[in-house]
Amino acid sequence: MATKDTKSAAREVLSDTTGLTQLGSGAVGRPERRLEAFPFRHGGRDTVVTFHCSEFSCFCPLTGQPDYAELEIAYIPAKKALESKSLKNYLWSFRDTGAFHEDLVNEILDELHGFLKPKWIRVTGRFNVRGGIAIDVETEKGMKGT
Repeated sequence: MATKDTKSAAREVLSDTTGLTQLGSGAVGRPERRLEAFPFRHGGRDTVVTFHCSEFSCFCPLTGQPDYAELEIAYIPAKKALESKSLKNYLWSFRDTGAFHEDLVNEILDELHGFLKPKWIRVTGRFNVRGGIAIDVETEKGMKGT
């Protein structure tokens, strides 16, 4: 009976990882607002990619009190797709940022849109209750389906 030699079997790689430096680096330190992407090979079809970040934090610019949110980032890639570890570090960098929720969500949208140049992108922030009020902020650019 023949057995497959798993040590000599070549692994197939479908994705281009050229230029990615954060994924697998193991480096721990202060997060940077430095995004990375890889070539999106399926630009002929609209593929919606959605990131869910349940542990986003920043702080109030007036009181200094922490704010916590769930962020959802959905987009249709054009030529490049966002690498998730760079997004994690990017979002982590806002921990030391004082901003109103509306400003923060729009800043993230503008930076991601400018970097990725997607067909369409939406950023939604669902901020936890503070002072008895929860705030949801949603903003988008481009037209879905174009």
